[in-house]
Amino acid sequence: MFDVKNVLFIVALIALCFLAIPVKVSKPNLEQKLELFSSFQQRYKKSYSKSEHDIRFKNFEKSLDIIEELNKNRQSPESARYGITEFSDLSEEEFKTRHLRHSVNKHVLMSHHKHHDHHHNHVKKRSITTGITIPTGIPVKKDWREAGIIGKVRNQQTCGACWAFSTVETAESMHALKNGTLSLLSVQEVIDCAGNGNMGCSGGDFCALLDWMDVNKVVLEPESEYPLLLKDAACKRKATSPNGVKIKSYTCDTLIPSESSILTDIATHGPVIAAVNALTWQYYLGGVIQYNCDGSLANINHAVQIVGYDSTSSFLEFSGLEIGLYQEA
Repeated sequence: MFDVKNVLFIVALIALCFLAIPVKVSKPNLEQKLELFSSFQQRYKKSYSKSEHDIRFKNFEKSLDIIEELNKNRQSPESARYGITEFSDLSEEEFKTRHLRHSVNKHVLMSHHKHHDHHHNHVKKRSITTGITIPTGIPVKKDWREAGIIGKVRNQQTCGACWAFSTVETAESMHALKNGTLSLLSVQEVIDCAGNGNMGCSGGDFCALLDWMDVNKVVLEPESEYPLLLKDAACKRKATSPNGVKIKSYTCDTLIPSESSILTDIATHGPVIAAVNALTWQYYLGGVIQYNCDGSLANINHAVQIVGYDSTSSFLEFSGLEIGLYQEA
């Protein structure tokens, strides 16, 4: 069994990138909307009953209106772009329910553990940061993928366990950084077994997960020994595993409005976990997200891993591996 002695940093941020490759559109008339909807169905292989077709088309129409409003905020070619994605026939509530299941455990957030190397300090209101100062003494950009410590990007599909994916994948990275070997660990073990208010594919909170892992001295088994099923199943966790990984310490903090601290954490310690508001990702095509980033507790709904940053462009960009909805960032 290995101990991950490097600290896992849990942070919140305003800019993450991931992949979706749909079609960008301007505001169409009804006939054009129907044509777009038909093309959307063909592209994403969508098939509906007659009654469902009408519901999905109404959702699609609303998506087009939202896309238009979101794109009004673009002030630079590097700003986020929004358009039709495979989720454009879903209502906002459906998108949240199916794909955004990170929930903040308020009991864990407000607790303070004097005997462990971690703490919780979350704020209730999200303010948009307009400028981030680059700390001195760190590289202008960093990408931990280049170091070979980032594992494969898993697709959570409709299992709302982003909290588990992001935590396990960051543990993989920190173990690789310390020991020089990248080993895939079991997300399914966490989905099946994590207590402390976590609910498997129905949602959870990574701060609560890390607290549970710490208190119970949980050993993450190799993925090969506890494979991913993407559904809730009976817990088969072992008391120990010779090839497993155990988290020794972590912090669980909100760095709003001190996002510059994230850069130092990434540069000096490694990848971090982040809780974000991902509602607009339903329509995201690419670019840097600057707006629509409300990070209040009520609107935190997704968990991701951040693997780098780049301060050489017009905007400070964070390199993110989106852990659930898509395959790459």
